Amino acid sequence: MRRIAIINQKGGVGKTTTTVNLAAALAKTGSRVCVVDLDPQAHATTHLGIEPNGTDPSIYDVLVANKPLAAVRRAVSENLTLIPADINLAAAEVELAGIVGREVILREAFATDTNDVDFLLMDCGPSLGVLTLNALATCDEVFIPLQPHFFALHGLSKLLETTALVARRINPRLKVTGVVVCLYDAGTKLAQEVVGDLRTFLERSRGANVPWRDARVFDTRIRRNIKLAECPSFGKPIFDYAPTSAGATDYAALANEVIGRVDVEDVPLPAMTNTPREIPAPAEATEIPPAERVGVTESVPTMLV
Repeated sequence: MRRIAIINQKGGVGKTTTTVNLAAALAKTGSRVCVVDLDPQAHATTHLGIEPNGTDPSIYDVLVANKPLAAVRRAVSENLTLIPADINLAAAEVELAGIVGREVILREAFATDTNDVDFLLMDCGPSLGVLTLNALATCDEVFIPLQPHFFALHGLSKLLETTALVARRINPRLKVTGVVVCLYDAGTKLAQEVVGDLRTFLERSRGANVPWRDARVFDTRIRRNIKLAECPSFGKPIFDYAPTSAGATDYAALANEVIGRVDVEDVPLPAMTNTPREIPAPAEATEIPPAERVGVTESVPTMLV
């Protein structure tokens, strides 16, 4: 089973859109997929057609009340299941504040779960609190959706610092697999330059002792597509709402790339006339003062100031 957390502390970059539609695309290939909604806004839950009413069992009950995952898992479609969220999840940060080992509760829940899937996709909220730490402690891989804008590159360095901290203290298996470029407009020079800068940055990390040393920019670009913005209001993935749209084509291609069915060579980018922007290098994990496991949650926000 591949456990993948889809994270970015910046909102509006395509995390939920990527989680839901990549999951649906993988399910259509015959893979068994489970989506875990770890965002109190419960957008992935709504996107998959389940109303987060605050009364049905959800991931909140797993984290706070030790309810087994089997008791909250919901079937969505063939090969696709969901562990939903609701607004109660917003209180989890406070309720878990005094719990020792709160950042590994989800990992322990999956350790005793008997459901066998091929892909576990975790949709994380736009923050780096205890919910996202639970995802990072549970998963083996991280996908980072990124809008090709200049400030997104600066935010990326902070996110990578967090993955280094979690890999060193909580989850040594953690690695950043790749970056999914979302809301891509091939007609703009900025988008091409940002992708080029990002590739250069990742190439410089090859061989370094960091979780992103083998990361790459996925060849598939998720283009701007109004159908992707419309389908959540109908509670459907893009393949059920607009199966012939550019959004469906892009996520199907991304799914094939994730499972290794295609080996698309990098397309050379046009030469850049401007000086490439420097992506701030993430701080070395060893520079962060040691802390006990129970103190990791407090140290992350301090590190990101």
